Amino acid sequence: MAMTIPFNKPFLTGKEAHYIYQAVYSGKLSGNGVYTKKCQNFFEEQYGFKKALMTTSCTDALEMAAILCDIKPGDEVIAPSYTFVSTVLAFVRQGAKIVFCDSCKDNPDIDPDRIEALITPRTRVIIPVHYAGVACDMDRIMDIAHRHNLLVVEDAAQAIGSYYKGRPLGSIGHFGCFSFHETKNIIAGEGGLLTINDERFIRRSEIIWEKGTNRSEFFRGEVNKYGWIDTGSSFLPSELISAFLWAQIENIDTIQARRKAIWEQYYAGLKPIADKELITLPDIPAYATNNAHMFYIVCRSLEERSAFIAHMKQNGIQAVFHYLSLHRSGFYLTHPDSRPDNCQEIERVGDEEQVVGLHLPNCDHFADCLVRLPLFYELTDEEVSRILDSCHSFFNTLTTD
Repeated sequence: MAMTIPFNKPFLTGKEAHYIYQAVYSGKLSGNGVYTKKCQNFFEEQYGFKKALMTTSCTDALEMAAILCDIKPGDEVIAPSYTFVSTVLAFVRQGAKIVFCDSCKDNPDIDPDRIEALITPRTRVIIPVHYAGVACDMDRIMDIAHRHNLLVVEDAAQAIGSYYKGRPLGSIGHFGCFSFHETKNIIAGEGGLLTINDERFIRRSEIIWEKGTNRSEFFRGEVNKYGWIDTGSSFLPSELISAFLWAQIENIDTIQARRKAIWEQYYAGLKPIADKELITLPDIPAYATNNAHMFYIVCRSLEERSAFIAHMKQNGIQAVFHYLSLHRSGFYLTHPDSRPDNCQEIERVGDEEQVVGLHLPNCDHFADCLVRLPLFYELTDEEVSRILDSCHSFFNTLTTD
């Protein structure tokens, strides 16, 4: 019997344990040591971020961004509903009300055509999420933000090494937030990165990062003592996380090249099914690049997606759906403090409850119909062929119905 093909398998370059060993015996484990600095310097030099700060997760990077945006209770934040909960939870913890925006029709990114109508005098932040590492339309989003004096936090959790019109994602908004979770292109088990692209926020970002102290300035000799001067938390990761990540960074070009090759095999192999209009393939706008974080297909219905996932499981292949619409989540429905004032009432539609007036059809379509295929560095060409064969065997049954 053929081995099960998992959805994800963390890739090890072979140097991770060596660098962790070096970090352990260097006598510096608590963070902001040699490996933290190496990682941060790489990201600043490679992608042009004005400041890069390693964090323990992308969630922590988003929480830092929410603090730096000076979010207060009652402030409103515009975000896509089709995203991971961390995108908005970081702002809810600061007291924000989340105003959900629909996705584009052709891809799950936030629809810039719908953003401006959601802006009120209480709006403070827009959070574009670069789904699957594919850029949102950042020129339009930044134009809206500038005209309304809003801050932009790029959720670039999936977008390392991806670009918008030649500009690295995470470098365009006021802040960028990245993830190095084990499902991402380069990994540290957990781990994240906050990028600061507006010099107004650089000094405060370091203070928040260092538990509300000016400790970093002290160690650079810029002040003769340090103390508690602002809010903050323990966002700084240990050297072990950064040491692991450094081994991945050294191999980022090799990792990306293999992932892109797998992505292209999927696209070419599934195009005949898409041409029959049985599925929709990922849409990469002309302004965006593809970092091959993920390969997904969009089925025609929830029923077809469920049957497809079951078919793949029977064939030893883990194909998985992704996000559930956050505007339909139990938390959002039962916590009116997290919703804007014009979205307080709840109504029942069939077997589900939803916020009155909050109709996000594109988001709901992706929540019901999108499914992800296995994509990881060590996935072999033979395994890709096996996955494609299983896809064709399922969708061929639909054409004969």
